[in-house]
Amino acid sequence: MEQNVLMQFQDLGLAAAVSLAAIGSALGSGSAGMSAVGAWKKCYAQSKAAPFLLVAFVGAPLSQTIYGMILMNKIAGAVQGGAYYWGAGIFGGAALGVSAWFQGKAGAGAADALAETGKGFTNYLMVLGIIETVALFVMVFLLGKVGA
Repeated sequence: MEQNVLMQFQDLGLAAAVSLAAIGSALGSGSAGMSAVGAWKKCYAQSKAAPFLLVAFVGAPLSQTIYGMILMNKIAGAVQGGAYYWGAGIFGGAALGVSAWFQGKAGAGAADALAETGKGFTNYLMVLGIIETVALFVMVFLLGKVGA
């Protein structure tokens, strides 16, 4: 009976890893995207050139979905071996998702600032890179524990 219940939830960690990361990526890209559209609108209204570089801020949170997929694949290998890593999938996916979400929020501010001033692209990208590092740490540390 207990084994039957476990089998029903064997894919929980897999689904959580990629799904929670993707939710964060969607929230982050959506936030940055809305800001980029508003920034472009301001540029057009002022007859200024609209910087295409804002797309980099919009796309930055998408990488966390890839990290979630990598974690999911590692967990899938462990499930084949009979081990379930629900915590790694749920908490890892949530950490990746929150990183993506806040990366998008920072990207929204960066898009507004770059469109207004035309300066600081490298500085803004460094901030997004620091937030990205949180996701990389989570993925790498969990990959080392899953199936170890």
